[in-house]
Amino acid sequence: MAATATISGPTTKKLHVRAPNLRLDGVGKRWLAGSRAATQIANGVNLLFPAGERFFIRSVKHYLDRVSVDRQAEVRAFFGQEGRHAYAHERFFDTMRAQGYDVDSILQRYEHVAYDYIEKLSPPLLRLSVTVALEHFTAILAEDALTGKELAHADPEIRRLLEWHAVEELEHKAVAFDVLKEIAPSYVVRATGMVVGALVLGGFWAFAASELLKQDGSSLREAGRELAELRK
Repeated sequence: MAATATISGPTTKKLHVRAPNLRLDGVGKRWLAGSRAATQIANGVNLLFPAGERFFIRSVKHYLDRVSVDRQAEVRAFFGQEGRHAYAHERFFDTMRAQGYDVDSILQRYEHVAYDYIEKLSPPLLRLSVTVALEHFTAILAEDALTGKELAHADPEIRRLLEWHAVEELEHKAVAFDVLKEIAPSYVVRATGMVVGALVLGGFWAFAASELLKQDGSSLREAGRELAELRK
């Protein structure tokens, strides 16, 4: 993975915008532990990433001219990382389409509700606060991916994709939070974003995973039983 940009400052951490060469067209249909349930639950959240990351960029960019110069450099590197993540995950969507999944019907419904409706009705500060919350949740997922054992059972190319994504999520996990602190250092604002973000992420993840499992001849209930057996 070649670093294409490095941003640092007296109060910032280094952010590296990488461009990994991923070969995703040969990924198998059961790419995680050979399990339908594990794969589709992971695929479900993967479907949320590209549009979600572009939402993060829009939400933070709205306040770009109101933060310090040092912070602006860090934020632009954050934009670069998130943009590359979105592009890479969309490449994997093509693999899923080739495997026979109708991902476009899922994406259309998710993006219509999330971004044509919820985002447009939400004030900019709430959008930024939700971004902070969702960046916190993705950092938790990233740390778990890098320290847990699950990715040892993943297809090698998907493992590279997710490990790269996880590393950069941990690098920029505080960028949106630092912007929010400069704009509105309010606990109530942060707490509101956390509640809304948790509901939105949980709801859309369950929806996407459920739809994929249905296309695969299963359900969330059956997936739960399969995962319990897999853990044993």
